[in-house]
Amino acid sequence: MSVSPQGSAGGLPVGLPRGARLGVDVGKARIGLAGSDPDGLVATPVETIPRVLDVPRASDGSPAVTPDVARIAAEVEERFAAVVYVGLPRHLSGSEGAATADAREFASRLAAAVAPVEVRLVDERMTTVTAHAQLRSAGRRTRTHRTVIDQAAAVIILQSALDVERAAGMRAGERVAA
Repeated sequence: MSVSPQGSAGGLPVGLPRGARLGVDVGKARIGLAGSDPDGLVATPVETIPRVLDVPRASDGSPAVTPDVARIAAEVEERFAAVVYVGLPRHLSGSEGAATADAREFASRLAAAVAPVEVRLVDERMTTVTAHAQLRSAGRRTRTHRTVIDQAAAVIILQSALDVERAAGMRAGERVAA
């Protein structure tokens, strides 16, 4: 097998372990989930998961594993995922707000649930706008977007991270401590 000038063999960046990747778009009502093939070439939609906002505490005071986090953790295990990319919604200026803090908190709980699998935060500015535009251009009516918009945004988040992996030969984004 030949190695391309970008340092990858067959599309997989050298130095990165083989394994599916997951992309997560965290919203207030729903979470979009996308997955990739084991070589991290193409992102595809997986499902939309209802978001749990009321996070109970475990007996030790730590946040309990909620059904939304448990569902993603099950997908990580089922797919033998190597990394989970969670979208980090920054303002267009790059500053962080309440939605950013919410995504960071969710990613932290997810990282604890899927450890030792890495969870990484990646910039997701404009993903929902792009997802709406793509769905409209594909002929989907705006009324029917709600059922798939979160998955479409998760696909964009994941595909962007996969593109960074291939270009840079390393994981995209900021690692979340478990």
